Amino acid sequence: MAVKNIMIVGVGGQGTLLTSRILGGLTIAGGYDVKLSEVHGMAQRGGSVVTFVRYGEKVAEPIVEEGQADVLIAFERLEALRYAHFLKEDGVLIVNDWRIDPMPVVIGAAEYPDHILETLEKEHRVYKVNATEESKKLGNPRVFNLIVLGIAAQHMDFTKEQWYEVIEKTVPPKTVDINKKAFELGYTL
Repeated sequence: MAVKNIMIVGVGGQGTLLTSRILGGLTIAGGYDVKLSEVHGMAQRGGSVVTFVRYGEKVAEPIVEEGQADVLIAFERLEALRYAHFLKEDGVLIVNDWRIDPMPVVIGAAEYPDHILETLEKEHRVYKVNATEESKKLGNPRVFNLIVLGIAAQHMDFTKEQWYEVIEKTVPPKTVDINKKAFELGYTL
């Protein structure tokens, strides 16, 4: 199997690192060589957080080069736009249709771009979901990342049972059920 490149991007506090731990655990359980790399911007201040997950027979280094990502998981619209150039020609972009203003926008030094998703859809295969709203309906707005991951799971090489097993081992014990529900919701979208 050729090496598969997954990239997860979001804003500090959105669960990017938990999501990469789930993916890492899954790929190891699947018997693959895996390399994880986390690049923190100003995570505590709502800055970009980028995680690379690479898996396959043999993975040399953890960094995904521009134009090499098979799947780009974005927990926020602007982050999707910021990192879309990492996608392969036939790569997929799964994006949480949600807006979090970065500091330059908050202080008035920059504008938040309009029509981000429309722009991305011109060049990429985009699957969008308002996972933040969907997770509120489930009763826990913090599990939105598992909804997004559920959609992304359809573009990876693992069974739903394998995902559930790793989710059970990775998330805090009292949140297992709600996280599995969120994943299931995304998986069926």
